[in-house]
Amino acid sequence: MKTFRPEDFEIIDMHTHIFPHKISEKATQSIGKFYDMAMYHDIGETDRLLRAEAQIGTKQMLVCSVATTPHQVVSINDFIAGECAQHPEFFGFAALHGAYEDIPGEIDRVIGMGLKGIKLHADFQRTPIDSKESYRIYEAAEGRLPVLMHMGDYRHDFSHPRMLKKVMEDFPKLKVLASHLGGFAAWDEAEEVLHSSENIRFDTSSAVCLMSPERAVRMIRNYGVDYCMFGSDFPMWDPKEEAERLLSLGFTREEYEKLFSKNAKEYLNL
Repeated sequence: MKTFRPEDFEIIDMHTHIFPHKISEKATQSIGKFYDMAMYHDIGETDRLLRAEAQIGTKQMLVCSVATTPHQVVSINDFIAGECAQHPEFFGFAALHGAYEDIPGEIDRVIGMGLKGIKLHADFQRTPIDSKESYRIYEAAEGRLPVLMHMGDYRHDFSHPRMLKKVMEDFPKLKVLASHLGGFAAWDEAEEVLHSSENIRFDTSSAVCLMSPERAVRMIRNYGVDYCMFGSDFPMWDPKEEAERLLSLGFTREEYEKLFSKNAKEYLNL
């Protein structure tokens, strides 16, 4: 079997988080506390991300953050847009919240700032992905911006895969990037109910590192290599280690080219 290295490929990291300097350490610690997991990087900010990605020569990174309350939406989006303006290797996804008053207006604003999609984390926001509040976002985003969704958690019932199946039925033109191979800690259900389609894609973040190699290969092949994309979930995990984990799974060079960059370019018109 051919052994590949990260530097053999053009890499786009489709799932990273950054925070303003003054809250980066606190925000990173909060994520670790939520999941009761040690974070690989203790500070989730731009400089640390760039240094980590430089180890594997990452060309582009999807950067985002989560609005846990409606009043955080504007400040987060201004921060993400500002970081993207300073760092051409970044492309940003906007934060939104189902209780935010003017969702269509904020979508207009973030498109004007050059952001490429929307990031939602139902478990942090405590808003089910099939709720009327979330549907307000999908109605405004459908046909305009893709939505990156955290998926699955065995402790809560906000983002389970069966909910995404319903969302895709109700919003057939909504472009969704389902994180964590469709179901962080809910992969049995993800394998049972989720299927790739023209508008749904899956990232490998916080998934390959938490399951057996055999299961990771099976899920990626069942969804289809053409529908999956590399993501590190920085600062929770390290991009170099996550890329090496993916490279240990035995896909072909052509398949890795799709997983590491080609699929992302095509899906987001990068």
